[in-house]
Amino acid sequence: MSFATCDICDANEDLLTSGELAAIPPVFTRFGGVSQFCGPAVTLKAFEDNGMVRTILETPGHGQVLVIDGGGSFRCAMVGGNLGVLAEKNGWAGIVVNGCVRDTEELNACAVGIRALAAMPVKSVKRGGGERDLKITIANTAVHPGDWIYADADGVLVSRKPLHTS
Repeated sequence: MSFATCDICDANEDLLTSGELAAIPPVFTRFGGVSQFCGPAVTLKAFEDNGMVRTILETPGHGQVLVIDGGGSFRCAMVGGNLGVLAEKNGWAGIVVNGCVRDTEELNACAVGIRALAAMPVKSVKRGGGERDLKITIANTAVHPGDWIYADADGVLVSRKPLHTS
């Protein structure tokens, strides 16, 4: 699917005004081998524990985007190279992390789009904690399960419904 977040915003000013479409503030860095991705959100809230990230990415992604609220932690990475490979293998369109990633060269070789706050070489714990499929907030932007995520070089959008793109 080809789209531009700028064009989506221009064509949907009414949705921006109503809050049905929101642009996440520009806090993310691009990782992964795909610069543009979109799909319905699967949400996860997990702090410095990526066990549930693996559990989710082990399931078929069907073009969805995993959106992880890692609490904005810069102390460890929530996604690394092995999880990037897993996401690609299982058909996930992308991953958005309110936190860090590691193994960036490995992630950049994966055919999956990834946005995160930064790179951090320290791995997280793997206890499997977290909550899935709930409303999360990233940079003061709400993301609900099933919201549509659109990401490209200009930013990341969250829409309450799928939008026409060309």
